[in-house]
Amino acid sequence: MKKKKIKGKQVVLSLVTLVLGFILAFSYSLANKEQAKNKITDRQWEREDQLRSQLIEQQKANRKLQKELYAKQSKVLDSEKELSKEEQVFYNLAEDAEKYRMYLGKVKVKGKGIVVTLEDGDYNPDEENVNNYLVHEHHIFSVINELYIAGAGAVAINGQRLQHDSYILCNGPVITVDGVQHPAPFTISAIGDPDVMASALNITGGVKDQLVNDNIIFKLEKKDQIVLEPILGESS
Repeated sequence: MKKKKIKGKQVVLSLVTLVLGFILAFSYSLANKEQAKNKITDRQWEREDQLRSQLIEQQKANRKLQKELYAKQSKVLDSEKELSKEEQVFYNLAEDAEKYRMYLGKVKVKGKGIVVTLEDGDYNPDEENVNNYLVHEHHIFSVINELYIAGAGAVAINGQRLQHDSYILCNGPVITVDGVQHPAPFTISAIGDPDVMASALNITGGVKDQLVNDNIIFKLEKKDQIVLEPILGESS
């Protein structure tokens, strides 16, 4: 019995020794691996530190370049604003020049407008003075002036464009426009806003009423498109 007990203790002791040896060997191996790992980590840290320093320097350089870019963009924006102002000025000048050329009759124009026709009144045997039912220059002037006030950009009488210094004379049943004679009826064409010009002529007590009171036959038509040719020959 004693031999069996001694033998069992030896077995247990051997197992304990074996386990302890395994633990020591595993610990040694783990320590070696940890040491090797620490060495790799140190090298990586040095590399990361270098990369971090390079990144910081690059970020500084980028910020400097961004500031330069913003400064240049600001200059470009200022230049664009100046160019925009100049472009607007040139556009306004071109627009004004076009208006002046149209007013002076230098260019062909077309657009919406109205056509006003003035005819001599019906013959009245009881009327001693025949001039009392004829269209005179002051009748035509009253229509033209009202059209210009209402925004007409171009005006013509019987197709003849008017210019800034045009003159109109009356000689019996005909009128003379810049030396060219025109018989009745007289057709006055004007390019502009049809509604505005028509309202200006038709206002109560206005041009139309005055013409009708003078026995003049007044007709008005709105047109979607009127074409007026430029003035031919020399003009001031």
